[in-house]
Amino acid sequence: MTNQSAVASYQSVKTHASAEAASPHKLIEMLFDGALERISQAKGAIEYGQIEMRNNKINSAISVVGGLRESLDHDTGGEISANLDGLYVYVQNTLSKANRANDGALLDEAAALLGEIRSAWVQIA
Repeated sequence: MTNQSAVASYQSVKTHASAEAASPHKLIEMLFDGALERISQAKGAIEYGQIEMRNNKINSAISVVGGLRESLDHDTGGEISANLDGLYVYVQNTLSKANRANDGALLDEAAALLGEIRSAWVQIA
């Protein structure tokens, strides 16, 4: 096992253990953090010309944002839930464009939007 795969295994176990012990509110925060981390990694991949890594990290971020969308409670969330859903769709589309165009500025835009929502989410706790 290489150092990198050992670190990845440790992070996977750590994340899994954290998720099992987390409250629903904390789980959503973890989704935000995961998406933002993957976007940051994708930006680094763009800077270093690592196309496959960029693609994997952006696709992973899109999936995490999909998890945020799935967590919305449209029955009780009303207009806020609908607005968040639209914003998450926009972020997913922006990430897809960033991937196709190899554009770090679009990644920054997506990260800024998610960062603002995350900040508001953390304050709700």
